[in-house]
Amino acid sequence: MAESFGTDPERYDRTRPSYPEALLARIVAASPGPDVLDVGCGTGTASRQLRAAGCTVLGVEPDARMAEFARRTGIEVEVATFEAWDPAGRRFDAVVAGTAWHWVDPVAGMARASQVLRPGGLLAPFWHAFQLPPEVADAFAGAYRQVAPDAPFRIPAAWPGLDSYQPMFDAAADGIRRAGGFTEPDQWRFDWERDYTRDEWLDQLPTSGAATRLPPDALAELCAAVGAAVDALGGSFTMRYRTVAVAATRTGASD
Repeated sequence: MAESFGTDPERYDRTRPSYPEALLARIVAASPGPDVLDVGCGTGTASRQLRAAGCTVLGVEPDARMAEFARRTGIEVEVATFEAWDPAGRRFDAVVAGTAWHWVDPVAGMARASQVLRPGGLLAPFWHAFQLPPEVADAFAGAYRQVAPDAPFRIPAAWPGLDSYQPMFDAAADGIRRAGGFTEPDQWRFDWERDYTRDEWLDQLPTSGAATRLPPDALAELCAAVGAAVDALGGSFTMRYRTVAVAATRTGASD
């Protein structure tokens, strides 16, 4: 699934939400300097926001299609998984990952982050959690079960709420603790909302991890069912988002 997001990088970049400015400001304030490594940078959404905030950003991205799109927007990107990427002795003031750290090996990834961070540097993977209105969530789950009953992923009976993401955040914090060499991880939380029209929601639907693997006819059926649910709401709905960062500082003497 991780390799499927580059199928349509233009759509992915156009439809996926950016990150709260308050989060970016906090990363900049907590980092000892401007040099940032963006792990799993994708099309460069977070990288561009960090660059606009005054950072110098290098992206690492395993999908060459996503990396090429990010490069076209002015982001420097090296194509590799973070675990296999060669830092070539480079060090950074912050290592971030926008909705990507769950694809990184928890042991090898943490070791690499510790290796490339300067003492006092910030490690801050962050994620979007979202909660669909019940009517859209029910249609989404029901349509998936109908069009892809044999899919190699589990479709929930009810779409998860914001609190259901907490185990992922806890796992990231536990990984930081096990790795050692970091301060006690903290969670930064930002709650916000976004309104979607029917067309806006259906435009982004094919970029979801499960939908990228559906054949065209099944995807069309899924979009029809979800679109009907949005129509029943009056043609638009409000999505609740929670963006959470798990942040810690690398300890050790300056070098």
